[in-house]
Amino acid sequence: MEPHESPLFVQSLATGLAVLDSFTTERPTMNLREISEAAGVTKSAAQRFTHTLVALGLLRKDAASKRFSLSPRTLDNGYRYLQAHVLLERANPYLLDLNRQTGETVNLAELDGLEMVYIGRFPSPHRAVVHMPVGRRLPIFCSSAGRAFLSSLPDDQVEQMLASMERPKFTPHTITDIETLMSIIAKVRETGFAYSIEEFYLSDLAFAVPVYNIRGEPVAAVNLSVSTAYWSFERATLELVPKLIHTARMISTTPPTFRAMEPFQIGYGKLKEGPHHR
Repeated sequence: MEPHESPLFVQSLATGLAVLDSFTTERPTMNLREISEAAGVTKSAAQRFTHTLVALGLLRKDAASKRFSLSPRTLDNGYRYLQAHVLLERANPYLLDLNRQTGETVNLAELDGLEMVYIGRFPSPHRAVVHMPVGRRLPIFCSSAGRAFLSSLPDDQVEQMLASMERPKFTPHTITDIETLMSIIAKVRETGFAYSIEEFYLSDLAFAVPVYNIRGEPVAAVNLSVSTAYWSFERATLELVPKLIHTARMISTTPPTFRAMEPFQIGYGKLKEGPHHR
């Protein structure tokens, strides 16, 4: 039985979330008719749900145009997720240290479906190739973080995941062939790190290493992104990748000191007595 077929499934809650999800960068504001079409509900249902969501503070309604938009309160759940994320809490001091050592952008990403989602980010203080905020999703097949994570899974599972997803060519350099991708992932297991050269966007050279929990299961990937205008693959592999591998190993095996974690807990309420492991 599919989850949505269970008698425990609350359809009205799912529909309300669908209304919120219908707002995108292409549809930042909508009227009732547009919400009805985007969320796949009747106009009367759209009216009821938008009224409720406005009352809860999750939507805003412009009095003049009668158009709806998301409110800042929709950020609350994401903020609480990051605030309570034990792995991110553990990783932050190490991510910051790698960022300071290299002067380059460092990210922590975890798997969600067939995408890697940035949950931690320390951008380069010198340059930024493209805006990639926390919450940004990257496809597993062409991102270094995705390939790093896939390298920790069995071949049959990796092949099934790759076959079940769309693999568009984001740039002329994007590799989409499953057989070639399987060879790349096999190479990651040999070298201990994954890379992607201008496959998701141009001028980006990205490296990643998987992070494991105490049971040896992959839970995330540490990613380091640099510009091809300043780094060659060979130089980055020699100078940056060993630091990246060390960072991922430390996150996986060694809780940071309380002092190292303290700056990240300011404003989060009472400081905890010690670090935790996911």
